[in-house]
Amino acid sequence: MYNGEHQEEARVLGVSCGSSHSIALLNCGVVASWGRGEDGQLGHGQADQFNSPTCIAALTDAGVDAVVCGAEYTVAVASSRGQIYSWGWGDFGRLGHGECGDVFVPRPIAFFSGRPVARVACGDTHTLVVTQGDGALYTFGRNQNGQLGLGHTNDCLSPQLVTALQGERVTSVACGSEHSLAGTEAGTVFSWGWGRYGNLGDGDSQDRYTPTRVVGLDGVTVTSVVCGWRHSAVVSDEGRVFTFGWSKYGQLGHGDHVDHTRPCLVAALQHCRVATVAGGWRHTMAADTEGNLYAWGWNKFGQLGLGDSEDRAAPTPVVGFGLTTAAGGSGAAAAGGGAPRRVALLACGWRHTVAVTDAGEVFSWGRGVNGQLGHGAEQDLYVPTLLLSLSRGHVRRDAILATAMAHEGGEGGLYVAPADRYAVVPGADEPYGNGAGGSSVAAVPSMGPDDLAAAAAGDSRDHKKARTGGEM
Repeated sequence: MYNGEHQEEARVLGVSCGSSHSIALLNCGVVASWGRGEDGQLGHGQADQFNSPTCIAALTDAGVDAVVCGAEYTVAVASSRGQIYSWGWGDFGRLGHGECGDVFVPRPIAFFSGRPVARVACGDTHTLVVTQGDGALYTFGRNQNGQLGLGHTNDCLSPQLVTALQGERVTSVACGSEHSLAGTEAGTVFSWGWGRYGNLGDGDSQDRYTPTRVVGLDGVTVTSVVCGWRHSAVVSDEGRVFTFGWSKYGQLGHGDHVDHTRPCLVAALQHCRVATVAGGWRHTMAADTEGNLYAWGWNKFGQLGLGDSEDRAAPTPVVGFGLTTAAGGSGAAAAGGGAPRRVALLACGWRHTVAVTDAGEVFSWGRGVNGQLGHGAEQDLYVPTLLLSLSRGHVRRDAILATAMAHEGGEGGLYVAPADRYAVVPGADEPYGNGAGGSSVAAVPSMGPDDLAAAAAGDSRDHKKARTGGEM
């Protein structure tokens, strides 16, 4: 239980971003979420959108030590208590509860009760979980391209052991839209799932139903793996970054728009030692050990934080972090009179980015139409902007707890019938859904027993309309 004697020291320990929502773990026993919530992904028990960080009451003092977002769902890990929680859109079994119903408040995954979890990764519709001690990998959710690594393409509603990796101690995992990566204690990397742009890094462009070793990394010890929507990256123990897969928007960082089927060193980052990399839908971010921040790829909504909407095909320094400052600038630099900041945590959503500095300041930028930036408004931001309500020195436990209490006992949020919920599947109208020519809307309905009863009763509340590609 949190000791409230030092409330002024409350700070963010972890962040993650989904398609249009965000979540933060604080060191004061609080987990907060904000953004789009119509599928329950915020965990507040309703389908409302929240434009500013709001405490998830069900997780207060629950011992949570990690939070991870999928596209429209969320997972929290309380390893010391042997619990892992999931909530949000439940289609295809991505929540691991043995059925496909949506969940609006955090629910423990029974399979992992009493089993300490070391790592979790979430994709659009599938989930990877690594257990502590043995480094075993379990997967569940959608599997139409073999992204679960089980040797078949059947969806799995509950966790399944990836037997092909038995004997390998998995230490790092990542999910793309329909592909998966795993790094092992030995520093090797395996990939599987959708691979038609080379995002599996095996030198080919075929789907793989079981883990396949990534090629071209001989002599390289990989310490972490990263996935964007259909591109991949790995970071070595020497801080080198290698990328592969889809590069239509320059998201591989090689200065061109050429897809790569094998890992290729990001030459523009050779001068530094990279500490962390995050992959978005079509953009990539990296921070080095000096706290400098670099961005590249798609930038339509300012998600690169460079002050404009132009794409970048190579890593570009983001002003205001590390050694890169701006005299009289705005955003990250101006928030503290131009003083440099060191990035410690980094997360990418589909079209937005969140960064936390080692001093505990939180910044967000990019697409904000669903409140996913947390600033209280539905507005896109093209430069990193200080999220004061979560930044150290401003965030207090009592204040963030009050955000949950303010919504208790109210009239309730906007109800969205599951049959009327639609996933925006980027590029569903294109070959292999590669996003080459825009976005489209594909209906993916989900309805559980309770929802069927509500529908039969003729629920009269407003229903959400399907989003259009123009909102992307």
